[in-house]
Amino acid sequence: MSSILFEIKNNIGCITLNRPDKLNSFNREMALLLQSRLDECASLHEIRCVYITGNGKGFSAGQDLAEVVDPNGPGMEKILSEHYNPIITRIRNIPKPVIAAVNGVAAGAGANIALASDIAVAAQSASFIQAFSKLGLIPDSGGTYTLPRLIGWQKASALMMLGDKVSAADAEKMGMIYKVFSDESFAEESFKIAQTLAQMPTKGLGYIKHVLNASATNSLEEQLLLEDQFQQKAAATNDFKEGVQSFLEKRKPDFKGE
Repeated sequence: MSSILFEIKNNIGCITLNRPDKLNSFNREMALLLQSRLDECASLHEIRCVYITGNGKGFSAGQDLAEVVDPNGPGMEKILSEHYNPIITRIRNIPKPVIAAVNGVAAGAGANIALASDIAVAAQSASFIQAFSKLGLIPDSGGTYTLPRLIGWQKASALMMLGDKVSAADAEKMGMIYKVFSDESFAEESFKIAQTLAQMPTKGLGYIKHVLNASATNSLEEQLLLEDQFQQKAAATNDFKEGVQSFLEKRKPDFKGE
């Protein structure tokens, strides 16, 4: 069975990490296949939102360590440059919203893939752990960039150095993720968010993502200029025209993602 399951449902590209016997830890096959599916989600017009979750008890335990120590394996340099860095780049650059629905443990690269998404939600029993320091490694997959921006320098530093496990509830409180749902309602509630986004102005959401990405390094003046540029682009979309028309006609908008 494929290590990545994929289907298109209600204009949502549904990606399921599928090595449940390994807590969905990544090997080369799984990493490259995830990249391929993300590319497909980016290119297909019918897909207006991407939903990533895990099969079984875990979201992803990160890197499969058996592959790291395998003398015939890809080696650490390729694992970063050909596996995780391209995954994070795709998640951040795809001009559509990406939801990480964290159904269980998210450790190491698995945690940082979730945190790189536009909206991360978790089941109540899920947890997050920056497990790298316990192996003598540093956080990768964009973790040193993303986590301090989400929760602040001190907390990020402590979690990365101590490798503490963070419950879903605590992750929500500290701003690491958007929301927590009960285990029973998690699948339904997390998918509702994807359904909502898939019916919204897709180009406008992609523009929001673009300007948010730039805000991490832009000055205020640069950001204001970028907002001006992308607001004009948003105002030229058909969905903006539909949004205004539906408001004036007091009806629900019918956005097409155009």
